[in-house]
Amino acid sequence: MLRLTAWEQLGVDEVAVALNAERRLEQLLRDPGNGLPGRPRDRRGLLSDRRDPEGRRPGHVRGLLLPGPRRLRLAWGLAATAVVAALTLALVLSGPSTPRAVAAPRPLVVETGSTPVPLHRMAELASAVAGTDDAPRLRKGTHVQSWSLGMSDDKPPITLPEERIVRWRADDSHTELVVATDPRQPGRPVLSDEGGEPHLVDDGHVLLDRTYPPSWSDAPPKSPPPRDPARLRAYLMEAQYTDTPLTTPELLDAMATLLDNWTLGARESAALTRLLAGAEGLRPVGRVTDRLGRHGQAYVNDSRGVRRMLIMDPATGTVLGLESTLTQPDPAYGVKEGDVMSYSAWMR
Repeated sequence: MLRLTAWEQLGVDEVAVALNAERRLEQLLRDPGNGLPGRPRDRRGLLSDRRDPEGRRPGHVRGLLLPGPRRLRLAWGLAATAVVAALTLALVLSGPSTPRAVAAPRPLVVETGSTPVPLHRMAELASAVAGTDDAPRLRKGTHVQSWSLGMSDDKPPITLPEERIVRWRADDSHTELVVATDPRQPGRPVLSDEGGEPHLVDDGHVLLDRTYPPSWSDAPPKSPPPRDPARLRAYLMEAQYTDTPLTTPELLDAMATLLDNWTLGARESAALTRLLAGAEGLRPVGRVTDRLGRHGQAYVNDSRGVRRMLIMDPATGTVLGLESTLTQPDPAYGVKEGDVMSYSAWMR
């Protein structure tokens, strides 16, 4: 049965939009006068074996989209979203009855009439939970569901929904399991760039299942996080490779790096929540339901055309998720206000 490539399945108008976005992307990233770093010429796919010294995969969502030292910049996503929209809607397997891939997520919506809860109240809740006898303990590893833009040198970007589980063993070896899945639509095919070609895979398709030999590091984010807010601030600065105080966007980025490496115990969560409560420009907006169906309190920060929404558990004061959306349209790059650039939902 004939299987068309992603480009062959697009309509004439969609191809024009996509090619125009690609040309603008190349022009933006080649121009040394735009103040942005050029795209690495040897960039590989999401599941490349190349890792940086801290073990992050090259396709890591915050490495693609959010500002910070040694990370690629938001402009990648700005230039590419027009192609994402066209490809995500048009990429299907052969056959008229095959279901289409799940579309990119829309921004979370604050419930009308809900009462915002100040972050200092979340800090009080987290501290109270930390003082109980059965409080959760710190565990190395993570369990996270994410939606992110995957990009390469020669192909359009696509929104990749993935679930990632990392578990560490007593001998300092660890396992990593990554599957393609979108919990918003169980059982429906999802997009993947496995093998370098955008294509649909079955829900739950295993992208990576690997065991790593024993390893150890005393540097953040591999070393255990402290339980004191001041020491945690210094820890997160080191994890971000900076000696200067973190801005609120940088703090949220550092928090995400921490949660991608550790499942926090109650005492570590209390320190993190107290640190977040002191961040400037992180304001409460009300109740939301995240993409895993969990109720949370939302806190937003607007900076340089990006709105970051932090989602907190109202019962424990722990972090549930982080969403980044655009707050300004830019027709030149085919992006609209409210386009979701990344979303992570952490679980125990």
